[in-house]
Amino acid sequence: MGGGAGTRLFPLTKDRAKPAVPLGGKYRIVDIPISNCLNSGLRSIYVLTQFNSMSLHRHIQASYKFDNFSRSFIDILAAQQTPEGSQWYQGTADAVRQNMRYFLERPFDYYLILSGDQLYRMDFRALLHQHIQSGADITLATKPVHRHQVSEFGIMQSGVDRRIVRFVEKPADDAVLQEMKISPELLRAIGSSEDEELFQASLGIYVFNRDVLVKCLENNLVDFGKHIIPHSIKDRYVSAFIFKGYWEDIGTIRAFYEANLDLTDLVPEYSFFDSEAAIYTHPRFLPGSKINGAALRQAIISDGCIISDAHLERCVVGIRSIIQSGATIRNSIVMGADYFEQDRHGDLARPPIGIGRNCVIDRAIIDKNARIADGAVITPEGKPENLDADNYFIRDGIVVIPKNAVIPAGFWI
Repeated sequence: MGGGAGTRLFPLTKDRAKPAVPLGGKYRIVDIPISNCLNSGLRSIYVLTQFNSMSLHRHIQASYKFDNFSRSFIDILAAQQTPEGSQWYQGTADAVRQNMRYFLERPFDYYLILSGDQLYRMDFRALLHQHIQSGADITLATKPVHRHQVSEFGIMQSGVDRRIVRFVEKPADDAVLQEMKISPELLRAIGSSEDEELFQASLGIYVFNRDVLVKCLENNLVDFGKHIIPHSIKDRYVSAFIFKGYWEDIGTIRAFYEANLDLTDLVPEYSFFDSEAAIYTHPRFLPGSKINGAALRQAIISDGCIISDAHLERCVVGIRSIIQSGATIRNSIVMGADYFEQDRHGDLARPPIGIGRNCVIDRAIIDKNARIADGAVITPEGKPENLDADNYFIRDGIVVIPKNAVIPAGFWI
């Protein structure tokens, strides 16, 4: 599902779809669910798109190519006007409903529905195996979470048999929470301590039987998490697949920022260094990065960068980043550029793409193709938690320089 407007990730979604937002220096968010599918042996994939979808389409078409002798495919299904209707996708369930005629053209028995803005590594074969073995109509992935996290999720209740019997969206009432706790028997079955207070949070990952999906969408309900799943619990066998690995919703600026910087830890919770389950992306054939005397500490440097006598600490540096001498960058994400500037004779009025000399950048996200001139200072220190300005934004206490923005020499944020 890649059709959401991504308003919580604005301004990173100002000119692109949420799944197309760069991640980890050289990837896009959409690479995570697609790679999980490919690593699980699932090669019949549809990507449903809607808002600002051009860069997402271009990335998928450039990244994922199968040979002519396999039945593998990744098809993009963009919102469109048809004789049956001309509405945009009203929600996740409505997006699937509008495209059912394509899904039913092929003889698939099970449908796996995934979100496009989550960071995790999951073998979907285990999920499908449990779904088939249990005889469930619907299986959804859940994750044990602590009490302080329940306000962010829909919470499920199930017995040791994993059958879900109750759903509460973002519960706050203590009496309800007490009833929704994972039972000691189930805690023991999943390898947790019986004394822990944990709750099953829905991850927005669903498996449907073919006929069940068709019947569930014979109505006007528009969202799986808010409508279809709670409605189905009453009269269908809905099972929970309890996932205990790393999973993070990166749908907000703060969550996106922290998930990226966590990658720089000595032993990150989520690692791209996993040869058994690689994350795939667009092969760009860029040169190796060039470091000219820089001081680096906990930094991820992507392909095609040139970094000259700068100081970088806990940073993710994206492809084709140019960082000039004297720059200091801390706790920040620099997304890089879409191209190398070869000839600037006609563009001398603007600073070059990249980070200029003697800049200071702290707790910031610098989007692609940004031009930060010499001596600029970018920090949220002393600023409101959220602020909109002409050429920058502050969200959740993090300065965001949007794509193609120009920050003049000596400018102080």
